[in-house]
Amino acid sequence: MSASGTAPAKAQGLSRRSCLQALPFACSPLLLAGQAHAGAQIEEPLIDSVRTALSSAIANQAPPVPEFRDTESRLTYLRWLGAMSDRLKKKKPEWQIRKEFLQTVWYESKRAGLDTTLVLGLIQVESNFRKFAVSNVGARGYMQVMPFWTRVIGDGDPGKLFHMQTNLRFGCVILRHYLDRERGDLFLGLGRYNGSRGKSPYPDAVLGASKNWVFTG
Repeated sequence: MSASGTAPAKAQGLSRRSCLQALPFACSPLLLAGQAHAGAQIEEPLIDSVRTALSSAIANQAPPVPEFRDTESRLTYLRWLGAMSDRLKKKKPEWQIRKEFLQTVWYESKRAGLDTTLVLGLIQVESNFRKFAVSNVGARGYMQVMPFWTRVIGDGDPGKLFHMQTNLRFGCVILRHYLDRERGDLFLGLGRYNGSRGKSPYPDAVLGASKNWVFTG
């Protein structure tokens, strides 16, 4: 599937004043170094399109290759890749690993209709960009996906959540699912992702971290 689709910008509007006043990343108590901060995602029924999107990711091994409708779109992506690569260098010193990670974040966020800044902010809060992060409740990987999702979708092997594209696909599709459940309410959607629906610390932390990944080029 092409990753060149445009995210529905209006669909992610905030409905809580606290989201407009997101705390700076460095100040959030959720973001203590060396920890993974997953909450209690709730196992729930999924529509067929969500199940299909998650199931297909389990079989994918290579990083996805973004496709572009025109040269300008491709150049915009390359400028984004260069800017984000510079910012991520301390977390991922090896260029190839950094490139494949960002390429996959771009692809999966666009595929799910999400803003890449939001996804990168969530990853920063959830795992601090650690591929093998495990929380105290067992959530795994970059986007701290709970193991029960592999039982719902795949063969129940939680180890597959350490595979880069599988983890990012699951995280993005699940976040999109929660946003859709909350009718685009970012405050409630993020809270549902973290298992803290209606509480402000987690949405504030993600939105604060997202500011580190804004791209204006």
